[in-house]
Amino acid sequence: MELTQSIKLIGIGDNGQASLLPQYIKWIEESDVLIGGERLLAFFPYYKGEKLVVKSGLKKLVETIQNDTRNIVILASGDPLFYGLGGYLSKKIKIEVYPYLSSIQLAFSRIGESWQDAYITSVHGRSMKGLVQKIEGYDKIAILTDSENNPSTIAKYLLQFGMTEYKAFVAENLQGNDEKTGWYSLEEMKNSDFSPLNVVILKRIAPSPKWTFGIPDDEFSQRRPDKGLITKKEIRVLSLQALQLQRDSIMWDIGTCTGSVAIEAARIARDGQVFAIEKNEGDLANCIENQHKFRTDLTAIHGKAPEGLETFPNPDAIFIGGTGGNMTDLLNVCCDRLKDGGRIVLNAATIENLYKALECFKELNFHTSILHAQLAHNKPILGMNRFTPLNPIYMITATRKEEIND
Repeated sequence: MELTQSIKLIGIGDNGQASLLPQYIKWIEESDVLIGGERLLAFFPYYKGEKLVVKSGLKKLVETIQNDTRNIVILASGDPLFYGLGGYLSKKIKIEVYPYLSSIQLAFSRIGESWQDAYITSVHGRSMKGLVQKIEGYDKIAILTDSENNPSTIAKYLLQFGMTEYKAFVAENLQGNDEKTGWYSLEEMKNSDFSPLNVVILKRIAPSPKWTFGIPDDEFSQRRPDKGLITKKEIRVLSLQALQLQRDSIMWDIGTCTGSVAIEAARIARDGQVFAIEKNEGDLANCIENQHKFRTDLTAIHGKAPEGLETFPNPDAIFIGGTGGNMTDLLNVCCDRLKDGGRIVLNAATIENLYKALECFKELNFHTSILHAQLAHNKPILGMNRFTPLNPIYMITATRKEEIND
């Protein structure tokens, strides 16, 4: 009779065996192999089978389990399917999952508040880049941390963007002998030390600044005395619509200047990434200042495209506000790097650049459509109104020809 291997993934709390049902303890005692981190394995000092410490490399762990025919129990903190290793393991091997309470659940229980309406994210083992636009505007936010992205680091990061309308609750070592919880202002949290095992809850206690789509031009810091080097609000809105950004899009902004397009793009693609390049150092400084004001954390570098674009990941969308006189090389790089189904939007202010761009796109087998935007604002004069025109723009939207449905 062929024996069937049993693989169980059991969630456990920081109070060790006290967090487990008797049936779970029985499964652990009867197993042949117990797998987990050193801290979790230490909860079972008298285990008689083989202990296997997980240090790094889940791929190697899967291979080890697949090559073993014995009964295995894997220990994981809290709910293994909530930002845990369970999501990865369940895709690779047949496994039974028995969750415990997540640290998020426990933290909200300590403040006595519901958490179904909270925005939950993690900076555990991942970059904090872009966190601010993901969480901005929510009333309740829960953040899973790690030793590097700890509460102090998170507070310093958020204060760069002026997020003082939030207070923070830090829950350390939940259910452990040294559990500690407390409320902090971000300034207090910035200057405090915390246990590596913690979770942060942010709660809004004052109104947040609000900006609608199409931020007024005067709200952006711009170069002086020659103010005006900005993609105007109306053109910006039309350009972003043409880019058809999704929440998780990767977008390039070439010739970002004040960063107005990149900033509004980052507010749309909150779970994506925005990369900008600008040749003028003064404009780049304004772009960074504007990022902090409008709470967007995008990557903006100094350079003259196409040099520098090799550091960016392949995009879903590209906005070209300026070519720097090197259109042919620039469009070759952009068209080559654009993902399938992606779009390029190029704004040309002159007929010559319109013609040159269309020729380049044609040679690169891209389909183009053109919007001639000619707008004007009213201006009072002698108790009456006349219209003052904005500079006309030729907005070119380019996509690969094979992706166009006839």
